[in-house]
Amino acid sequence: MPALQLHQLRVAGVGQIVSRALSREIDERHVVLACLFHDMGNIIKSDLDTFPEFSEPEGVAHWQLIKDEIIARYGADEHAATVAIAHELSLEEEVVRLIDGVGFGKLVQTRESTSYEQKIVEYADLRVGPHGVLTLESRLREARGRYLARAHSDMARLDDRFEEYLHAAHDIERQIFEGTDIGPEEITEHGVGQLFESLREMQI
Repeated sequence: MPALQLHQLRVAGVGQIVSRALSREIDERHVVLACLFHDMGNIIKSDLDTFPEFSEPEGVAHWQLIKDEIIARYGADEHAATVAIAHELSLEEEVVRLIDGVGFGKLVQTRESTSYEQKIVEYADLRVGPHGVLTLESRLREARGRYLARAHSDMARLDDRFEEYLHAAHDIERQIFEGTDIGPEEITEHGVGQLFESLREMQI
């Protein structure tokens, strides 16, 4: 879906900005590719009626058919579908591993990880809401409100530990920006948008 493409471009833009600002050596290419493909199966969990404008110009009925086809092919687990698609695209194993490591329920594990690539991919996803780049706090509270109504979502299942995960997310943000010469507030919708053209042309 165009909206999902835009989300992944935004996340990749955040990931690229952070990667380039980080003083420690990391694999920027792996980070950006993981961000670009981290939600390939997410139409599976999309409630097409929540943001009907995201289905334009084809319309909700069109994307419902696509959603049904994706579920028939990959099953009802959007994360497993994303990993399967990543393998089909022959993405490098390290990129697939980073994609597989993304998830609200994995925030504590990511905080404790020594992989700054994983921290950046997770953080980049946490900075992007349905309509653009947000602060970490705003994004998590916005997502909490949206997903609580969905009993099957990670965030709904894990809501009793929301504050723990929120704390872990802020820790990840601190870990990342301690090694940069920029602040979280310098990552903006405008700055991320300027990277879209080059990200669209990135070779895999």
